[in-house]
Amino acid sequence: MFFIEYPKCGTCRKAKKWLDDHGVVYTDRHIVTDNPTVEELREWQVRSGLPLRRFFNTSGQLYRAQNLKERLDDMSEEEQLALLASDGMLVKRPLLVSEDTVLVGFREAEWTKIL
Repeated sequence: MFFIEYPKCGTCRKAKKWLDDHGVVYTDRHIVTDNPTVEELREWQVRSGLPLRRFFNTSGQLYRAQNLKERLDDMSEEEQLALLASDGMLVKRPLLVSEDTVLVGFREAEWTKIL
C-alpha cells in the first residue's frame, strides 16, 4: 500500500496519523519529489472509479494560477493526465493506493469503511 502525501499538508498529516493509529502498513511517498507518472495516474483513476477531475487539487495555488477550473473541460484526458504528472502540487492528496482500491483525499468515514 502506498500513502502518497505532501508532508506540509495538514490533511495528509491527519490521514497519516489515522493510518498509524489503525495499524495500517504502508510505504510513504512524497508527491513532489516522487510525482506520479501518467501511467500510474491512468491506472489509479480507472481503479478508483472516479472521474479524472477528482484527482486535481482544486484548492491549490497552482490550480488557481493556471485557471484550470475553466481550462479542464477543453482538455483531453491525455492532456489532463500529462498536466497532473507534470507537478505533484496539482494532484489531490493524500492518495492511498492498494491492490484493491485508490482513495483520493482523506475522508475518515470512507477510509474506515474501506480499510
